[in-house]
Formats: sequence, C-alpha cells, structure tokens
Amino acid sequence: MNVAAPTTSIARAKTAGRPVGAKARIRVKGLGKRYGTLEVFRNIDLEVGDREIVAIVGPSGCGKTTLLRCIDGLLPASEGEIWVNDQRITQPIASVAMVFQHFGLFPWKTVYANIAYGLKLAGATTAEIAERVPRFIAMVGLSGFEHAYPYQISGGMQQRCGLARALAVEPNVLLMDEPFAAVDAQTREILQFELLRIWESRPTAMVFVTHSIEEAVLMGDRVVVLKGRPSGIHETITVDLPRPRSRGTLREPRFAELRERVWGILMSEARAAEFHLEK
Repeated sequence: MNVAAPTTSIARAKTAGRPVGAKARIRVKGLGKRYGTLEVFRNIDLEVGDREIVAIVGPSGCGKTTLLRCIDGLLPASEGEIWVNDQRITQPIASVAMVFQHFGLFPWKTVYANIAYGLKLAGATTAEIAERVPRFIAMVGLSGFEHAYPYQISGGMQQRCGLARALAVEPNVLLMDEPFAAVDAQTREILQFELLRIWESRPTAMVFVTHSIEEAVLMGDRVVVLKGRPSGIHETITVDLPRPRSRGTLREPRFAELRERVWGILMSEARAAEFHLEK
C-alpha cells in the first residue's frame, strides 16, 4: 500500500493503490508481459477507483500502451490477473471502451455510423441507437456533422468522433491511449478541457496513457510513473489539485510543482537511456 509523504503528496511504492475508501473498478495484480525472451513489464499492481482518472507516463518503449491493451483484453498477460468489477479480463468486454491515438474511424462510414458502430456490436436496438447517437454527437460538439465522412473533418473532430463512439456504449471503464497525440497543440488543449468537461458530467474509471507530463498532471487524480527494463511502477504521485480543472489550473503553483516532480523522475531515466550501451 502506498504511504503519502507528509509534505509532497508523493507515494513511493511498487503498488499504485486507489485513494482510501474509494471503490476499485479496475484491479491489476502481479501483471507481467513478455514477447519471447523480451520482458516488457513485471509485477504491475494497480487499482483504479470508480470515479478516478489515473494517468500513466514513462519513457518510450516502457510498455504503457501494452499495459493498456492488456487491461482492455486485446493482449493476453504473461503473468498476473486483471479484474474489472467482478469479471476477470481474458478478452474484450462490453463495459470497457478504448480510445486510440490514431482515431480508429472507418473511412467509409459517416460520423453518425462510426458512433453507432460500437452500439451495434453491443446489440443495441435501432431505437436505442437513434436515441443515443445524437445525444453523444451533441456531447462532443459534433452537431451538424452527422453525415460527414472522416476525410471531410479535421483531426480534432475525428478524435471527438472516436470519443463519442467510446462514450455511447456507456462504459464503466474508459481507456485512453495518447488520444490527443495526433492533433496540433491548440486542438490538443481544447480537447483536454472538453474531455474533462465530459468526465465531470459523467465520471467513470479512466486510465489515461500519455507522453505529456503536463497533460498527465492536468487530467489525473494520480500519475503512475513506469521505469526500468523491464518496467515496473516506480512511483505514484497524488495530484491534489481541485476539480473541476480549467486553464487556470495550469497557472497554479501546485500544478508547476507536480509537473516538475514528474519531469525530474523521468529525466533521470532519459539520461540513463541516452548513455546506455547495448550488449
């Protein structure tokens, strides 16, 4: 169990536990993943609360996306267990939705049809689809673009469409794999606050993988730092910034303090990797 440092709200442990008293929606126990002789990560213990965002950061190649895909059931774990609610994850389940970095839209389907796709897979009726899809189109700000194809809309709008598709199935768990990495900086900031707005109206368990330290601190209730070869949870930082968060949050001294703390952890790893000699 993590023990918070008295003045820095930083927990040092291999286990990233949820806040005391919070119900765990996701439980990861002793998770490991290898490809042949290549061990990606080991001994990952992580719990995510019912209404909590956990951001995961780490150097390139440390297994962030692989971990997310294991939680989603897209990849089998080599060791350990993953549970969502009371269900052990061995394959994708309906209550878990994932938003990918590169949108993942079908180019031959309209915005409406792309958003409806997940509902059809889940067995929703025509009436349910007709009720839900317009609601989530409006939620992500795409009203008026229902009949547009992906090539006709911007990258930011495409990612809004991908987010709406994930939200439309009303998942208990939302997994985000660097969802804003493929858009420009201005659009990225807009989408960050749009996602926070949507999450505030419909909070759920979220695991958010990102390379951006600023984004991790802005979005997360906790920031989990992966390090090492194979990687493991090196440190968990509690983000004690009030919600709802806004652009004003970025100017708070505490935000800068937390950002610099995460940067300091990752910088030491980056320096070590730069001068690493392969054998």
